[in-house]
Amino acid sequence: MSQQPRMAASPTKTPAEGLSPALTRNIDAIMARRQEAARSASLEERAAAAISKFAGSMLFVYIHLVFFGLWIGINLGWLPIIPAWDPSLVVLAMEASVEAIFLSTFVLINQNRMAAEDNIRADLDLQVSLLNEHETTRLIGLVTAIAHKLDIRTESDQELEELKRDVSPEAVMDRIADAEASS
Repeated sequence: MSQQPRMAASPTKTPAEGLSPALTRNIDAIMARRQEAARSASLEERAAAAISKFAGSMLFVYIHLVFFGLWIGINLGWLPIIPAWDPSLVVLAMEASVEAIFLSTFVLINQNRMAAEDNIRADLDLQVSLLNEHETTRLIGLVTAIAHKLDIRTESDQELEELKRDVSPEAVMDRIADAEASS
């Protein structure tokens, strides 16, 4: 049984089992880009992300259950060991409102940062798709030329003529905008 040589993903790393070297390189590049983005984030962005992450955790929920439960229990007289300081719970409501204002602001800051990252990824996806479409169009042209040279006819010759034409992204976006406007 012959063994095929293992291709390296980079000069110093071999690819993970079951992954092609190109896929492994792509994953490594994406992770490196994410780590670089995290390192280059401002202190405010990192703080907002950390607060949003904590606010979205079950630990946050448990802390609030205990805190609000004790506050309500004490101020309704259910725990007589400590005298009530907010029997109408107005202070608690005010504290919860202020906390909600700050938490929603932190979440929005984090969402804005994530939306900017999503826009970059969408632009990359679009560029890759456009490149893929361009390359596919050229390959169809090449295969059609080979088939013509070899005098090979197929049922899809008419369709191939249409597929050989380049797609204009501007025309596609204009058509989508027109369709949305007429809806």
